[in-house]
Amino acid sequence: MGRVLEKLLLVGVLWLEVVVGAEYVKYKDPNQPVAARIKDLMSRMTLAEKIGQMVQIDRTVATEQIMRDYSIGSVLSGGGSAPLPEARAEDWVNMINAFQNGSLSSRLGIPMIYGIDAVHGHNNVYNATIFPHNVGLGATRQA
Repeated sequence: MGRVLEKLLLVGVLWLEVVVGAEYVKYKDPNQPVAARIKDLMSRMTLAEKIGQMVQIDRTVATEQIMRDYSIGSVLSGGGSAPLPEARAEDWVNMINAFQNGSLSSRLGIPMIYGIDAVHGHNNVYNATIFPHNVGLGATRQA
């Protein structure tokens, strides 16, 4: 019984050290006011991280490593930019999740924004239906 108690005490002391040693990060605390969270995050960011957050890169040059290493703020899929030929919805999900994992594994863990230039419809998902463009719908006077 004495050995078990010693081991439990040791585990408790080690756990306490982990909890006490953990740094409080205000910008990740949803209970804090938004302005306080922003101020805290901005004070922690380096100039390179601030620049990276203002950059939007094309999907063709984005990788998980680039997102992490350069703190890229957003990625855009332009016309015809698909993850691979005949890309299925699952391929798109996997690609975007990889980019997001890179962003979240950066020093500050800031998520990225993903955009698609698909004003004519998102027809680069294999076997997906493409619907008429908004201008075409308006011209029919039936929309």
